[in-house]
Amino acid sequence: MYTNNVVKYNVPKHVAIILDGNRRFSKRLMMKPWKGHEWGAKKVEKLFDWCKEFEIRELTLYALSVENFNRPKKEFEYLMQLFKTEFKKLEKDERIYNNKIRINFIGRLWMLPKDIQKTMTQIMEKTKTHKNHIINFALAYGGRAEVIDATKKIAEKIKSGEMDIAQINEKTFSENLYLSDEPELIIRTGESRLSGFLIYQSAYSEIIFLPNVLWPEFTKEDFTNCLAEYGKRQRRFGK
Repeated sequence: MYTNNVVKYNVPKHVAIILDGNRRFSKRLMMKPWKGHEWGAKKVEKLFDWCKEFEIRELTLYALSVENFNRPKKEFEYLMQLFKTEFKKLEKDERIYNNKIRINFIGRLWMLPKDIQKTMTQIMEKTKTHKNHIINFALAYGGRAEVIDATKKIAEKIKSGEMDIAQINEKTFSENLYLSDEPELIIRTGESRLSGFLIYQSAYSEIIFLPNVLWPEFTKEDFTNCLAEYGKRQRRFGK
């Protein structure tokens, strides 16, 4: 079951992935630039099964940044339709219910079309009691935006008297972020930078860049190799 020297007990419990390279993949195949997102969506479906096999408890996927809202109108509309279709499929996916997977959506979700927001809310409501696994989709997400929004949230609590300024520390700040959990491993395909992804939570994450692998090309072997590489590393946490 565990190949390429991946030892079960060395596998990270929380993996985050920046899904990059869909457009370059489609251009390579002489397709419309946005068609690569369909290939990327199919790869995400396979990823769910790989994570279950390796007993990874939590998965966070960077699917849409705040900056992506500046994409050409036709591409952006295509993306929104793809999200709408894929989330409808996700809502009915038996794996989510059979394996008790909780689905979260994080980011400035109010920026997305109302019908997509409605579907996301329904999925989160239906899966909120699931405790075996967690999948977080980062949409309309930006790391700086997350820090700013957390700061505003804390400021409002102080203003209302719900919180005292003396209570602000790393723990309380983390609790006001979109995502309080910290990934042990972050994988980035297509590039060698984090692009603002989880800038607070990634302080001690192990990072693996795969600049020569575009997301639709990402294979189970690539994933297994990343897990094996993680298993070799010593996490010192500054010690």
